[in-house]
Amino acid sequence: MSLLVVGSTAFDTVETPHGTAVDCLGGSSTYFALAARLFTKVRLVSVVGQDFPAKHRQLLETHGIDLTGVETKPGKTFRWHGRYSADMNSRETIDVQLNTFGDFKPQVPAAFRDTPFVFLANGSPATQASVLDQMQAPRFCVADTMDLWIERERDGLLALLRRIDGLIVNDSEVKQLTGKSNLIQAGRACLALGPKLVIVKKGEHGSFVFSNFFHYALPAYPTESGVDPTGAGDSFAGGFMGYLANCNSISLWNMKRAVAYGTCAASLNVEGFGVQKLAEATLATLERRYQELQQFVAGA
Repeated sequence: MSLLVVGSTAFDTVETPHGTAVDCLGGSSTYFALAARLFTKVRLVSVVGQDFPAKHRQLLETHGIDLTGVETKPGKTFRWHGRYSADMNSRETIDVQLNTFGDFKPQVPAAFRDTPFVFLANGSPATQASVLDQMQAPRFCVADTMDLWIERERDGLLALLRRIDGLIVNDSEVKQLTGKSNLIQAGRACLALGPKLVIVKKGEHGSFVFSNFFHYALPAYPTESGVDPTGAGDSFAGGFMGYLANCNSISLWNMKRAVAYGTCAASLNVEGFGVQKLAEATLATLERRYQELQQFVAGA
């Protein structure tokens, strides 16, 4: 089944202990789409400036990503510049230039509005809600958020949580959202706010999954060659949602498998700067990682 993602497309300048990449293709929707396309057809809604090169469009379209919903506006594309710490577990934002993304008002093409699987990448709750207003009752909708929206637009976020099926956050964000200092308590409290599924990302330590039927923990894929963690969370979400859309099933078993595939997609992403490794990846590559992760978890 088809999958819709709404979010940013950007140029990222990234500094890590392993090097620097300048103006590489990035943005939440881009990472998500390149991971999800390994499983299914992806429809992308975003905005870019007139400086967005044809080669990037060709890259995305070559991988089967439908760019009908990507608007080109006068001005420049969103830019982000960040520097990671020595262990790459924290980062400092050096510069942000929202440019055309600053007043992004997503317009979902009519042909996209019946898409059954929807991912609302990080953005203001009002913007995310406006996308839902344009959709025809999606079967499964998941959203991402961040500390900024929890702090500044809490009421809007709480209203959104009652309209979506799943939420993806990191451990500090779920604690901030719920006021619970214990991660398990925070996950359960988040479920009480509306979503049927809450996935809590813990970076190199993996993820926790909460639902009303099960709680589930999965370690990260044990990569030894991470160079750039930018977009890892969006890649995780892309693998997760892409697998479910391909199955056309949101059974508990498929949810668990989808989390594992998301974990493997994130591990591929961090092994290169920008979207390099995701763009090179094949489903066979991801399947090998999935099997290796299974063996790692089982202790085989």
